[in-house]
Amino acid sequence: MSTTTRIAIVGAGLGGLICARVLQQHGVPVAVFEREPAPNSRSQGGTLDIQEDTGQAALRASGLFDEFLALSRPEGQEWRLYDRHATLIRHDRAGEDDLSRPEIDRGQLRALLLDSLAPGTVRWGQSVKAVTPLPRGTARLHHHDRTGEDFDLVIGADGAWSRVRPALSDAQPTYTGVTLVEAHFDDVDHHHPGIARLVGRGTMSAKAGRRSLVLQRNSNGHVRAYINFRGPQDWHAGLDLTDTLAVRARLLAQYQGWHESLLDILRHNEGGFINRPMFVLPVHHAWQRVPGITLLGDAAHLMPPVGVGANLALLDGVELARAVIDHPTIDRALEAYESVMLPRATDNARTAEQMLTTLMPDTDSDDAAFPDSLWPADTLPDPRPAHTD
Repeated sequence: MSTTTRIAIVGAGLGGLICARVLQQHGVPVAVFEREPAPNSRSQGGTLDIQEDTGQAALRASGLFDEFLALSRPEGQEWRLYDRHATLIRHDRAGEDDLSRPEIDRGQLRALLLDSLAPGTVRWGQSVKAVTPLPRGTARLHHHDRTGEDFDLVIGADGAWSRVRPALSDAQPTYTGVTLVEAHFDDVDHHHPGIARLVGRGTMSAKAGRRSLVLQRNSNGHVRAYINFRGPQDWHAGLDLTDTLAVRARLLAQYQGWHESLLDILRHNEGGFINRPMFVLPVHHAWQRVPGITLLGDAAHLMPPVGVGANLALLDGVELARAVIDHPTIDRALEAYESVMLPRATDNARTAEQMLTTLMPDTDSDDAAFPDSLWPADTLPDPRPAHTD
């Protein structure tokens, strides 16, 4: 690919950044457009398990695997499953040398990728309004200030509510029927010993029917809680979501009858609650190729947060960059990339949908165990929700 090829990536998330990293490694210039005003303008979300055959493979290909390992927490692979009475159902511990899916804070991984790029690669505070295809296979990036720039390739890495996707597809995210309400605890080992005992070194999940409570240990003694339930998207109708006491009361009513140690997750969080309804794209989301425009990560295949999304975004980013590097034209690069990415996304979206149904069934049964026929010991669904924007 020519070093004069003009490539734009919309979105400075994990997939877009690793794509830019690999392109720059091979001398291909790239600009990343990000609406956030600065790298640390908001929290980047919780912890991620980076899997061997997807996320780790991408980090190896980008030359950042050793740096990732230095930041990761292999001990975070520990997982505890409880019922609503706080009875321990299952306790999985990672072996001493197990690096199959070590945890890392999303913010730490993003910072690692940002630091690997040439200065000025990311154009902070530059939001994109839309993208339109142009003759001869190029595309125009439209900014909110009514200016535009033309590129040989525009990559939509801008997540669930992508501004690039409409150039390729009419698909819109739809509500799954499941909501995650996020809460936070700091310095748990000293200030919240009960929470620390529940979560251990990694993740805990307590579930009963249509409801679950999840705790995830992040770095530096921080724990994120996810209060998950099936219900209407407007479950908070008539409720001011900024009124922490009112939200707490509503959630405690939903979890009436659960063990007191589990209800402490709802009672003692620091700060407010964050409402995160869960959206997905259609399982079979695909599009007819449009010259000069493509998607990666959640922009292409938004799935339930069951441990898949970030790993696929990293793999998408590396594979798209490699396709651009290895093929003589953008069109042939997109053909190679999309012919692999889209079927893989469909397979993973189908599995993620099944996992969500198992994790959050539309029933009030108290059975907290996962059916062994569906989930052998080494393929249990990951109960750890990814951060959702």
